[in-house]
Amino acid sequence: MRRYGMGLVGPGFVGAHHIDAVRRLGFVDVVAVAASSDRSARAKADALGVPKAYGSYEALAADPDVHVVHNTTPNNLHVPVIMAALTHRKHVVSDKPLALNAEDARSLVNAAREAGVVHAVTFNYRGNPLVQQAREMIHDGDIGEPHFVHGAYLQDWLLQPTDFSWRLEPEKGGKSSAIGDIGSHWCDLVQHVVGRRIEAVLADLSTVVATRFKPAKNREAFSRGDERGEEFRVQSEDLATVLVRFEGGAKGSVCVGQVCAGHKNDLWFEVNGQRSLRWHQERQNELWIGRRDGPNSMLVKDPSLLVPAAQAYAHLPGGHQEAWADAFRNVLHDVYSYIADGGPASAGRKPEFPTFEDGYRGACIVDAILQSQRDGGVWTPVDSQTMAETR
Repeated sequence: MRRYGMGLVGPGFVGAHHIDAVRRLGFVDVVAVAASSDRSARAKADALGVPKAYGSYEALAADPDVHVVHNTTPNNLHVPVIMAALTHRKHVVSDKPLALNAEDARSLVNAAREAGVVHAVTFNYRGNPLVQQAREMIHDGDIGEPHFVHGAYLQDWLLQPTDFSWRLEPEKGGKSSAIGDIGSHWCDLVQHVVGRRIEAVLADLSTVVATRFKPAKNREAFSRGDERGEEFRVQSEDLATVLVRFEGGAKGSVCVGQVCAGHKNDLWFEVNGQRSLRWHQERQNELWIGRRDGPNSMLVKDPSLLVPAAQAYAHLPGGHQEAWADAFRNVLHDVYSYIADGGPASAGRKPEFPTFEDGYRGACIVDAILQSQRDGGVWTPVDSQTMAETR
């Protein structure tokens, strides 16, 4: 198999996991990282064992040894970094959200299509084998017609006024915080599992910690600090409740918050039909199956018990736990395998991973949630016309 060169722009917390995941694939070489300066890039490259270091994303995108650009920069840099990669006809893997708003995300979809490259967004929870199991069971009619989809994504890393992240700064993170950051994961995940798009939303957003203290230096994600720096007035939400409607008539709801004590990465969803399925990220090797006329059961992650489509995402035998990093690796395996098969021109199949179209769809949902809040908490359609144009 041909070897591919990967270049990473933004080697922070999640960037290190991108590097770890592609190295596990066996046919990808991490050849370069780019950071905000030559000095910073060199320090990161040395720490991560990467040979080349660039002080600009433009230089990395121009490197002929880089075939795939991974973008893990703050949200406001997604558009320029991705456009630089597309200018050089490089494949792109971007963290979510794809862009600060739906309009910019749509421009990236069009640019990626024009470039004819493979494009992906790291909605990584799709890569869990029991998520794929649930998806296949619903597709095959094992639970009947879904009528209710609900769940939550709760964290506590922004609970204190001294907790701070660039994600809270509108010019860097966008107008939405909790919804854009982690709520977008939940929305993508349930649409993937149920096989139906969210077509309307009704939102109730709030800001629990209205004033924070911005530290003098940026912190890594999830890190704590007691520094009482400059006062910062928060403009985005850190807590949200959203009602959703799906294509085909199913209803749903989700609670999203980053100020919920004791919840570290508490993502879960449940789909109710004639039977029910529930998956919980913090117990991700289990899939709960609920029945009215028989005993409820727990399907554990065991390749011998899974349908073939889910078996491909399970790499260890029953009783051997697989985790967040393994799901992340699975999504990137799908991306690089698609590249190896020739990409959109010759792969002969639709991508199994989330693409820029999915990132655009997520941005449309976030925009609709924000609009619902501005209008006083009313049902607001997700922009189905422009979404339909990207199918």
